Amino acid sequence: MGRQNPPESGAPREPAKILDDEGRRKIAGLPNVIEVYPEIRFPTEVQFEGKPYSTTVAGIPPSAKDEGAFDGMKGNFFSSQSSDEAILQIELAKDLSSQPDSLIGKNIVLRYAERQPLPAEPKANKNSSASQGAVSTDEITGQSAGFSIVPREKTFRIIGIVETEPATSVGSFGRGRLLIPMQVAEVLRVAQANDLRGLLRRSSSKQTYDSLTVRVKTPSQVKSVEDAIQQMGYGTFSLLDATKALRQVFEVFDLFLLIFGSLALAVASLGIVNTLVMAVLERRREIGILKALGAANRDVRLLFFAEAGVMGFFGGILGVILGWLIGSAITLATNISLHRRDLPSINLTSVPWWLVGTAIVFSILVSLAAGIYPASRAAKLNPVEALRYE
Repeated sequence: MGRQNPPESGAPREPAKILDDEGRRKIAGLPNVIEVYPEIRFPTEVQFEGKPYSTTVAGIPPSAKDEGAFDGMKGNFFSSQSSDEAILQIELAKDLSSQPDSLIGKNIVLRYAERQPLPAEPKANKNSSASQGAVSTDEITGQSAGFSIVPREKTFRIIGIVETEPATSVGSFGRGRLLIPMQVAEVLRVAQANDLRGLLRRSSSKQTYDSLTVRVKTPSQVKSVEDAIQQMGYGTFSLLDATKALRQVFEVFDLFLLIFGSLALAVASLGIVNTLVMAVLERRREIGILKALGAANRDVRLLFFAEAGVMGFFGGILGVILGWLIGSAITLATNISLHRRDLPSINLTSVPWWLVGTAIVFSILVSLAAGIYPASRAAKLNPVEALRYE
């Protein structure tokens, strides 16, 4: 979520606020923030049984265990964030051995380039510099003169193999074939692209980050945390920003569905009214006999209300069954298409019992509301005129 904030085009260019360890600590101290970690991913070489292999290493935060990417993995997840343990992606495991499962418990050597800042130059005296000629910027500021690259090796024990590659997202750990604990990856101080950017900004003596991933307790708190980070002077990007346009499309789609649903409800209500009105006209003689035998207006009204309720009850049941059949047919057709492409099955519909009950009750209420006019018309019939009706 947190990243260095570039100036907008057309706006006065101000020095971008550097995302360093101090900024990371401030972000981690915000309310509702549970985790802040950098994206550490770098191409390198590993050595296994004396043979070199090119691969990509990624640091894995502790929260990754609960994200589902490691469900069903062979072996175990990291015992701790400080352990020298590694998890192999299945493709790398197949490159190392024809029997990937046999790799668990063996050691693999990671070769990498460690970034070591050079000691800072002492500040130069302005008076002496005037007499001695031009002095470099580093001598004036006393900042680090740069950093050196030192080749290193570190041995890791293979503890697991993951079949599917962890998903790639904003600031994620995807596209890594050799996965190590995030804390260990940070301690390695591997030289990355943002180190060169930091050198150009004369800040190589500090640890800087291109971006940081910020995890919050609940999705509803993303917006407030994002606003707080922006107030610190950093740019932010979250999945809410990525899905904003998509949410607008679905809101318009929901509006159209609401309009069509309202039209269908109006047509159904008119159908019930028409059916009951025709029933009143066809049974005028029976209504007259009931009234002649002593039936009150209330009794006649309740009779037609009951008929409307029965229509709504059975109509609701039929609608639920029909909706479930249509949803099942769509899901079946979709899964057949996915299977042809060797993709996993999905379930597009869900019909919980509470939704079934709500639909039936709503159908009964709509039918009773539609039956008010026909029932009132039947109750107001004059028994003498009704008996003369043929």
